[in-house]
Amino acid sequence: MQSEPMYLAARVVAPQVEAHFAVQVQNARQAGFENLASIPNLSIIENIIDAAFWASLLREEGHPPKISIAILKPSQAGNPLVLANKLRLTPHNLTKLAPAVEQPGIHLGAWCDEEGIYIWGTTHRIPGLCFVLEVVEPGLLVIKHKHLDGFGKFVNVAVLQGDQIKMVDEQNTALSDCPDVLSSLMAMPLPGMNGESLNILIEIAASMRSHNRGGLVLIVPNDDEEWRSSIINPISYPVTPRFTGISELMQQDKQNRSKLEWQQAMRNAIDIIGGFTAVDGATIINRSHELLAFGAKIARAELSIPVTQMLVTEPTTDGTASYIHPAQNGGTRHLAAAQFVHDQHGAMAMVASQDGHFTIFAWSENLQTVHAHRIDILLL
Repeated sequence: MQSEPMYLAARVVAPQVEAHFAVQVQNARQAGFENLASIPNLSIIENIIDAAFWASLLREEGHPPKISIAILKPSQAGNPLVLANKLRLTPHNLTKLAPAVEQPGIHLGAWCDEEGIYIWGTTHRIPGLCFVLEVVEPGLLVIKHKHLDGFGKFVNVAVLQGDQIKMVDEQNTALSDCPDVLSSLMAMPLPGMNGESLNILIEIAASMRSHNRGGLVLIVPNDDEEWRSSIINPISYPVTPRFTGISELMQQDKQNRSKLEWQQAMRNAIDIIGGFTAVDGATIINRSHELLAFGAKIARAELSIPVTQMLVTEPTTDGTASYIHPAQNGGTRHLAAAQFVHDQHGAMAMVASQDGHFTIFAWSENLQTVHAHRIDILLL
C-alpha cells in the first residue's frame, strides 16, 4: 500500500502528466509504433514524484543524489540488471542507490505490485515513451520520456523545483492568441515547431550546456558573407576546410538513424562543436551545421544602432510574451547575441549561461524585433 504524497506539487502535476503520456502513447500506436512502455497510473506518478523529491533533499556521504528512475517492467527493459530482492521505492533506498546510477544513460527500474511501488534493478535500454523522472539537484525534478526513434536528448514533459511547476509546451499553444509571436517561433529550430525529433541545434545546445562554462553559437546563412561585418577580424580560430561531420551524416538515408553506429557518429560530431563553445568568444556554424570558426568576437555593425528592446518567450503551458531590454536577459553574451541578430537578420544565435539559462535569438520579421526564446526547460 502507498501512503498519500506529502509533496503537494506531486498531486498537482500528476493528472497533467498522466494525460500527456496517455495522448502520446495513443498517437504513437496510431502511427504504427509497437515497442512502447506501459502508461503509469495517477497513483504511481504521484508517489514516485513524492519519493524522488524527498530523496533529493537527502545526502549520501555528503553528496546530494542524482538519479534517473524509469517506470517499466523488467521484461520491457533491454538487458536489465535485476536485483534478487525487490526494494521499496522510498527516499532512503533511492539515496542509497544513487551513487551506482549517476552515470548518464543508466536508470533505476521501478514498477508496482499489490504491495506498492518497488525498485527492481537497473537498465540502460528503455522503450519509447517510457516515463522517466530525473533528480537533477536538491528540490529539482524533471519528468521526461525517450524519443520514439531512440536518438537524442529525452523529451522533457514537466519541471518541478520546490513549489514551482512548469509544464513543457513545445507547440507554444499558450501563445495561440499571438499569431505574430507564433510565426516568429516557426522560424526557430525548435522540436515542437518543425515536427522533427532529431533537432541538431537542440542537441548542440544540450552539449553546450553540459560543460558548464557557458557559450555562444552564431548560426549564419550558407551563402551570405554579410555576417562578417559584425565580427572583429582577424577571427582567432577559423576552421579551414570547414568541419562537415554533422552535415555529411544528415545527408545519409534516414533509415540509418536507428543504427547505433550512426547515432554514435552523430553524437561525436555534435560534441566536437559543443566542446569548442567552451572557448572564449563565439562559435560560428552555418545553417547546414558546418563549423566555420570559434573564438570569434562580435562587434556592432558599422551602420547599426544599439539594440534596446527584444521579445522574450518560454515554452511553458502558462507562457506569455514580454518585451524587455537585452541587458535584463543576461550578461555580455546575451547582449552580444541580441545585437548580432539585430544587425544580421538572416542569422540566429544560441547562448548558454554558466547559471544554466539557455536562449535562442532570432529576428522576427512580423514584429521587427529580436525574439529571445528561453529553452532551459527543454534541456534539463
